Amino acid sequence: MKILSIHEINERLRADAAGFCREVDAAYDRKIRAIAEQIRDNAMERPFILLSGPSGSGKTTSALKLEAYLDSWGCETHTLSMDNYFSPFTPEQWELVNQGKIDLEAPDRMDIPFLNEQLEEILAGRPVELPKYNFSNSTREKLGVTLERKPGELVLLEGIHALNPKVITLPEDRTNRIYVSVRTRIDVDGKLLHPAWLRLMRRLLRDKRGRARSYAETMSMFDNVELGETRYIMPYKHRATHDVDTFHAYELSAYRALAEDSMDELRAIERLDDLVSALTQAEPLPMELVPSRSLIREFLGDSQYTD
Repeated sequence: MKILSIHEINERLRADAAGFCREVDAAYDRKIRAIAEQIRDNAMERPFILLSGPSGSGKTTSALKLEAYLDSWGCETHTLSMDNYFSPFTPEQWELVNQGKIDLEAPDRMDIPFLNEQLEEILAGRPVELPKYNFSNSTREKLGVTLERKPGELVLLEGIHALNPKVITLPEDRTNRIYVSVRTRIDVDGKLLHPAWLRLMRRLLRDKRGRARSYAETMSMFDNVELGETRYIMPYKHRATHDVDTFHAYELSAYRALAEDSMDELRAIERLDDLVSALTQAEPLPMELVPSRSLIREFLGDSQYTD
């Protein structure tokens, strides 16, 4: 378990904020590059990359960074989101969703037979028409894109259930498996801020910016999301061939700067006391110093990968 002091981070930011951000981002990119090199070297044997992690872990940016490295080396990589393989809801199921009687985090939300049928076709090099899930009306539509994998090409599948062998039934020896999450803890005057609170802060900001949800609305879903992670994601992280800590040492300072105008809204949520305490002690980091290639831009906005 890695621990960093909030005071140490603040000192680095005060000394050279831009340089510290570059240093942190470069270290993360080196992690991703090292994994990409190993994947490239066994591309023929293991053409599938399965990437999983809990909500707020930075799966999307990590996947796209991997793809960018592999593509740049001439190892064509196709990134697919498991979100597009959800089963459509019937009108009756919609009623149950509205009553909170369907577990939206459960693996059986996936159309597992359809997903694996497509993966087997892709592995065999046969063309498949990719789907697009419409979350506004819970229907699956045709994306209008056909994927036909050529020998040596890779497919990167990203989603919370990507490491669950009951969901992805591809032969294990044909896959690279990556688990990403926040692992580092921040020491705030002797009290450790658990990584789950950093992932929550990421979700709070992303939901407010991209989904027009208040902090209270996101918090209302927190327990179910955390329970889903414990039940459906954590039990399979041991299957990963690569494990990545997505913590960025300057992120709490960036979140403080972005959330400054809504700090009272955060303080009103009692469960966030530890997070608010850590935020108020963090040295504010101007948004313009956070590179567009940074993983935390996935949550702050203006990411070159996700916006």
